[in-house]
Amino acid sequence: MGAVSTFPIERPAGADSRVRVMVVDDSPTVRAVMSALIGAEADLELAAVEGSAERALAVLQRTPTDVILLDLDMPGMGGLDAIPRLLAAADPARILVVSALTVRGADHTLEALSLGAADTLAKPRPGEFDDEYRALLLRKVRLLGRVARRVRGKAAEPASPSLRAPPRVAPEILAIGASTGGIHALDQFFGALPVRLPLPILVTQHLPATFSEALVRQLRNASGRGVAVARAGLALLPGQILVAPGDAHLTVAISERGPVVTQLDRTPSASGCTPSVDPMFESCAAAFGANALGVVLSGMGRDGVLGAARVVEAGGTIVAQDAASSAVWGMPGAIAAAGLASALLPPEQIAAHVVAAMAVR
Repeated sequence: MGAVSTFPIERPAGADSRVRVMVVDDSPTVRAVMSALIGAEADLELAAVEGSAERALAVLQRTPTDVILLDLDMPGMGGLDAIPRLLAAADPARILVVSALTVRGADHTLEALSLGAADTLAKPRPGEFDDEYRALLLRKVRLLGRVARRVRGKAAEPASPSLRAPPRVAPEILAIGASTGGIHALDQFFGALPVRLPLPILVTQHLPATFSEALVRQLRNASGRGVAVARAGLALLPGQILVAPGDAHLTVAISERGPVVTQLDRTPSASGCTPSVDPMFESCAAAFGANALGVVLSGMGRDGVLGAARVVEAGGTIVAQDAASSAVWGMPGAIAAAGLASALLPPEQIAAHVVAAMAVR
C-alpha cells in the first residue's frame, strides 16, 4: 500500500475539549474507515491521518495529539520501531495499537506494550467491523484520550498526596499488580531491580490465559530472573518471579508443613477481574503480615484497593506508580486516593524503593 498522507485536519471552533486522534496505517481503506468513525463522534476530533510512521513523526511536530491509532505491519519504519519515537514526539499522547499482528501472536502484542503502547486491539477481519467492535474501539480511544488530556493539564494527581509511613521491617514477599500500561511499567521496574535481590516475586497482570507464556518470556528478558506461570503448591524461591495464569487468581498460603506455597483461586473477585490483584494482596497479608510489600502499577479500574487495605491493616507496605509515568492512573490512583500508598513513584524509582526496604531492620 502507498504511504499516502493527509495534512493535519483543520480544527473547528470550540474543539478544545475534544480528544484529538491521529490515524497511522498504510491501508487507504483502514484510514478511510477510521477517519469516518472518529469524525462522526462529537467528543472526538481527527487530528491527522497518515500512511506511514515517518509522515506521522513529521506531522506530530506541529499537530497536538491525544491518541495515536497505530498499525504495526507497515512498509518503511514498522510500528514497533515507531512506538518509542512517536511517544517522545507526542508526549503525553497514548498509543492504541490496532493491527492484525496482535491476532497472529501474543509476542507482537506484548512487545508493543513493553515499548510503551498503552493498549492494543486486533484489526477486524472482513465482516467483523460491527457495532460491538466500533463501541470497543471508541471506548478505548476515549479512555486513553481523557488520560492524556489530564496529564497535559497537569491535573493527574494531587500536588501533595497523603502518604503512609515507609516500611519498618524488611519485606519477605513482593507482590505486583498491573493492568493497562502495566507491561511497559513492569519492563521498566525489572530493568532497574538488581537480579541478586533475594525476594520471591508474584505478578498479577490483567491478560488472557493465551498470553501467559508470552508474558513469562517478556519478564524473563526484562529481569534476567527465573520466571514461570504459577501452579498450585509451588514453594516460593528467592529471586524467582511467579506469574498469575490468565484464568485464575494467584494467591499464597502457609502449608501444613510450614512453608508458604502458591494456590490458584477461581472464585469471582470483587473487581470482576481474572486474574485479580485483590486476592493476591489479601493472601500475602495473611501469610506475611508486616513483611508483605505490594506494588500497584499502571492500570484501569480499582482492582487491588481491597487487597492493599488488608496489607496495610496487617502492617505491610503498598507502593504505587505515580500519575505522570502511568499510561492509565486508575489502579494506582485508587490506591493513592484511599490513602494506602507509602510512596508514589515511577517504576525505576519503585525498584530503588524496594532495594531500600530490604535494608530495613
